[in-house]
Amino acid sequence: MARIQDKDQIYKAFRPLVDLMFRLSYRRYKVIGKENIPTDGSYIFAPNHTNALCDAMAVLGITTGRKVFVARADIFKNPKAAWILNGLKIMPINRMRDGLDEVRHNDETIQHAIDTLESGVPFCILPEGTHRPKHSLLPLTKGIFRISLKAVEQFGDRRPVYILPVGLEYGDYFHLWDSLLIQIGQPINVAEFSVAARREWLQTHTEPMTEPQLILALREELTRRMQELILYVPDNDQYDSNWAALKANKPEPFAQMERPHLSRNARYALVIALAPLFILSAVLTAPLGLGTLLIRHKIQDPAFYNSVQFLYQFLLIPLSLFLAYPFWAFVQEYLYQMRHLNED
Repeated sequence: MARIQDKDQIYKAFRPLVDLMFRLSYRRYKVIGKENIPTDGSYIFAPNHTNALCDAMAVLGITTGRKVFVARADIFKNPKAAWILNGLKIMPINRMRDGLDEVRHNDETIQHAIDTLESGVPFCILPEGTHRPKHSLLPLTKGIFRISLKAVEQFGDRRPVYILPVGLEYGDYFHLWDSLLIQIGQPINVAEFSVAARREWLQTHTEPMTEPQLILALREELTRRMQELILYVPDNDQYDSNWAALKANKPEPFAQMERPHLSRNARYALVIALAPLFILSAVLTAPLGLGTLLIRHKIQDPAFYNSVQFLYQFLLIPLSLFLAYPFWAFVQEYLYQMRHLNED
């Protein structure tokens, strides 16, 4: 029986198109830290989760090889959806909110994940467990640490197991055609970290470190590394004011992704001068534009706007043999300038 991580001709055929379309959805796009990707073992991508399915697409495009993901189990209840997700190399995983009985069913998924890692195919889990469009982090769930520790136990003597922190920083959570900065941090060698953590623990304790305590130490370390890869703002009562201050003075490399400065008058003149071309382009791409408006009207969770719009573009633009793309890109750029008209 074929395993989810095995080569698949349909998946192989569509991957380049998916990566291309995702890249074409952002006006500024950059990946930093590819040299941190381990070459001597198995690794788990651990990105922050702020933009629904776009986060998985961002991780997918970091390298060209196969990757296996997990997603919340409830979306697999529809047999057709489950078939599509399986074809995309996505496995179901239950969350605590689904109930303790459902979480117990994760043993099979964990073993599939370990099998994926042992075969040398990267695995990805979004350790916050749910998406939230904020420049912060939710408490990391335990699944990623249980998988990595069990993988070390099962085959760690033959190949190292790493957790690879990834920071995804979007210029706009609710509109495509903005910026996306992907930063890959220093990997955590799970076996080496475990040995060091246990040794440090025994310096102040008489009893050996338990697995829950080791998981807590791993979670603290991964949280710290993920925070360093995003524009992190603590989620407290001062979040809005702290974010405004940080946004006004972004450090590198985040400042590189900022749009070029234009005076308000210059941006007004640009918008007025290009209005006729915008109207023509909007007419020529009416199915895309109207579909996007309908999507935004129907979706209740705004964090899914970009994900569903990406899937919609992915279906329609290739069908036009990419002839619609230049006009669609211009429409998106024009709307982008309009959104930022009063910010300069």
